[in-house]
Order: sequence, then structure tokens, then C-alpha cells
Amino acid sequence: MSVGAQLSVTDQRRATRHPVDYPVIAEHNVRGDVQLHISNISAHGFMVDNAEDLNRGDRIIVRLPVVGRIEAYVIWVRDERAGFQFERIIRLDDFDAMIDTLQPNPKLRRRR
Repeated sequence: MSVGAQLSVTDQRRATRHPVDYPVIAEHNVRGDVQLHISNISAHGFMVDNAEDLNRGDRIIVRLPVVGRIEAYVIWVRDERAGFQFERIIRLDDFDAMIDTLQPNPKLRRRR
């Protein structure tokens, strides 16, 4: 029997990723509160650039503006970076409102 998250990853790498600079305290299911820094985000997931001691399949819960609490799973880890997949896709209107909050520079936002 396998341990950890059972992830079904489709090719979501083409999803538009928005650069952000967002520190967050994540709730890790084993390690408790973990400080992470989100450096880019999409409707499907996000990347952090300080992924100390995270492993593929780890589950965390983060609190994001507009969206609130959302669960995410580690999909990949490389050096100090890690990619997460949300347990659900964020609705487009909520995602756009969240990006407006996280990315104040309109030149870096996706065109609507």
C-alpha cells in the first residue's frame, strides 16, 4: 500500500503563471506551521522558492486572499523550489480578484 497523496497530474504546465511575492504560513500535516514564499501562482497551483524539507506528495493548507483556505499537494521538488497543485481549481472570478490583490503591478497581470 502506498503512502502519501494519490496525485493524478495532467499537463497543467501551460497554465498561465503569474509572478508574485507572497509569504505565507502553511499548515503541514506532519510538521505543523511552515513559512513558505510563493513566487508564482496559477489557477491550478503555485511554486515556492524556499522548499526546505518538503517532499513529493506532502499536503499543506494555505490561506490566500479572496480564495481563503485551500489544500495543495507537492508535485515536484528541485533544489530549493517546489511546485504545488491545488486540490481544486480556483474559480476564474476568484482567481482574477486574488491576482489583483497579490500582483499590484498591472503590467504583470494576465490580460482579461
